[in-house]
Amino acid sequence: MEGLDTLTRSLARRTPAQLAALLTRHAEPLSRRPAATELRGLAAALWSYETLHHLVLHLDHPRLQVLAATARISQDRAGRGTPAPAAPSSGADYQSLMAHRLSFPQLASEPVPPEETYAALDALDGPARTAAERALGSLYDDGLAAPTDDGLIVVPPRTAQLLAAHPLGPFTPAAPRPAPYDAGGAARPGIATVGPAPLHDESAAAASALATAVDRLLAALATHPAALRKSGGLAVREIKRLAKAAGTTEPHTRLLLDLTLAADLIALTRTPSGITALPTSAYDDWLARTPGARLAPVIAAWRTLRDVPTHTPFGETPTALVRGHDRHAPALRHGLLAALATVPLGAGAPLPPLPPEGHPGCDGTGRTPLQELLHAAEWHRPLAVAAQPMTEERAAHTLHEAAHLGLVAHGTLTPLGCALLNDPHDLDGTLADLFPPLLEHAHFQADLTAVVPGRPAADLAELLTAAAERESEGHAVTWRFTPGSVRRALDAGHPPGTLIDALTTASADGGLPQPLVYLIRDTARAHGRMRVLPAACCIRSDDESLIAELAAHRALRDLGLRAVAGTVLVSSRPPADTLKALRAAGYAPTLESDEGVTTIERLPTHRTRAPVPAQRPNAALALAHRLLGTEPPTERDAPTGRT
Repeated sequence: MEGLDTLTRSLARRTPAQLAALLTRHAEPLSRRPAATELRGLAAALWSYETLHHLVLHLDHPRLQVLAATARISQDRAGRGTPAPAAPSSGADYQSLMAHRLSFPQLASEPVPPEETYAALDALDGPARTAAERALGSLYDDGLAAPTDDGLIVVPPRTAQLLAAHPLGPFTPAAPRPAPYDAGGAARPGIATVGPAPLHDESAAAASALATAVDRLLAALATHPAALRKSGGLAVREIKRLAKAAGTTEPHTRLLLDLTLAADLIALTRTPSGITALPTSAYDDWLARTPGARLAPVIAAWRTLRDVPTHTPFGETPTALVRGHDRHAPALRHGLLAALATVPLGAGAPLPPLPPEGHPGCDGTGRTPLQELLHAAEWHRPLAVAAQPMTEERAAHTLHEAAHLGLVAHGTLTPLGCALLNDPHDLDGTLADLFPPLLEHAHFQADLTAVVPGRPAADLAELLTAAAERESEGHAVTWRFTPGSVRRALDAGHPPGTLIDALTTASADGGLPQPLVYLIRDTARAHGRMRVLPAACCIRSDDESLIAELAAHRALRDLGLRAVAGTVLVSSRPPADTLKALRAAGYAPTLESDEGVTTIERLPTHRTRAPVPAQRPNAALALAHRLLGTEPPTERDAPTGRT
């Protein structure tokens, strides 16, 4: 085919870096086909109907118009003078009918002079001509069109059929401006704006809350993995449990679950009892990062989710961790963010209410603010926004998700939103600016609380969580020490003296209030006075009166305790059940091994293997060198960054 030959020659003229960039941009649709072993195979993959069906969703208005106009002209030129095949006879089989429908005149294409395309779009001069030429160059870069040696345009043969059902309207070289602009592009009177400081503060608050919620969600999954339903997805009761653990709403919990799954922080693992969701081994490395570095892969994953997790159509059951089927969702997000990027700081409309709470009111122009925004977003991604089902509902939920992630505030993009729009793989610097330095010390108070006026460092948070209950979060984090929390630290192997020294080191003023020291020592004094040892099992204590008290305790009857000596009781229940019953009755036992050594108890943590990366970091560049037949870079010269 002449078109594929032209595209193959065009690809062969690229440098390895340019070809690798094209492979990276189109990695998702190309991954669904066998890997190309030669340039013509790559050209055939790019111009296959399945790949085109994906790529055209991510074209803006000028590129889509240039591609569609060129395809129409190309087909018209090919069909002139070409006799149509004879119509199939009455009663012809399905294969004959399809062969007639997909016959040569419908699939043939001819090279098109650029001037004919510009004339069809009424873009012969001025800004329209500039926009059309820029769009054509972008189509060449993406391999959706190819130039012949004499400067004509060749496009994929089936493009006309693919785009025939989408009316694109007149060619519009510049994107329409959403509110607060009028049709002429001038700002409407009475529109107040805000400075960059409120945007930064609101984005920082959202990022801080998001970091805390993700941390608590993953910690909850590490100690208690979530079981999926046999039909797929999490049950509502599991979502409620995880929402309570994360301290957020159920819709946002569904969003965080899908984001952490896409970021490979959790994975679905098959067990004898079914499929469960639990953290991967990458979670341990993630814990050692700064808060900004933790959020970077989570926020970047939102851009490519093939679903709107917080949106549940009427009649469906809310769930999470299911394969998304909304292929328009990534392009819809891009269109909305690109439209918001043109709004001055804080001058946009507030977030639209979510159904069924109500509908946004009109602003006097006959359109709601959300419809104004969608009209502007349609220019950036026409096929993903125009005439799609439930577009307004999905867009409203998308905007609320963006606000929850710190990407949108006061009706416009935050610096984090701009960074995600420009390069989702370079968010670390912007996120680092949203988080103040981590605090290494806490303020211990006489009411048995510890307050960290900011975000605590990982070591400080781990120490306080081990010995106290997290009580409140926000701009400051508060922990409260209780006999139960101190006993939990002692059970986990923190000797009382070591625990006091560690807390003193973490104190902002270098000391601990007396009530806290007394609490730790009093709890330690009672801790271990009795010991549970596996025998099936036995309880022993040097205090004979305590043994007699336990044997007569009514709340412990289910253990079947009986004395075998003045200092030993035998329980009919396993050590874990005996420990639980004794602690529920208000005692503070410890677990002892067969050798008489105190066993350190730790909360169970669960991990699964992280998904194997589909490609190594430089796979696209290596493939480009193979396709072009050039010498690949050596290990020392190979770039280490993302292509």
